Amino acid sequence: MAKILTGGVGKTEVAEAVRRLGLDGVEVTVSGDMDAALLLRDGRADYYLGTCHTGAGASLGVLVGLLGQPACHTFGRGVPSADEVEALLAEGKRVFGFALDRAEAVAPLVARAISVRAE
Repeated sequence: MAKILTGGVGKTEVAEAVRRLGLDGVEVTVSGDMDAALLLRDGRADYYLGTCHTGAGASLGVLVGLLGQPACHTFGRGVPSADEVEALLAEGKRVFGFALDRAEAVAPLVARAISVRAE
């Protein structure tokens, strides 16, 4: 079971986008960034999907500060390929940020890749 936390300005929308997928082995919880960082650090959650208006930093600021840059990646306003997401997960990235207006494309893509890894 992979536990995904969502945060940022679109945290509820991202959680709903992931829940609509009905993925086996994935649990989604809406969270604040500080709580998420602590849950991730303590091993009580596995991944974080954060949104802001540009995807350029505010979506992950607290998490980068507390977990370190190596655990984090921002897609900004871009939409990654499935191969790019898989490569980032393989590198150990657990925290992903993206622009709110890309949430419907990015959140399901990342969640599906996480689901495959959770099997």
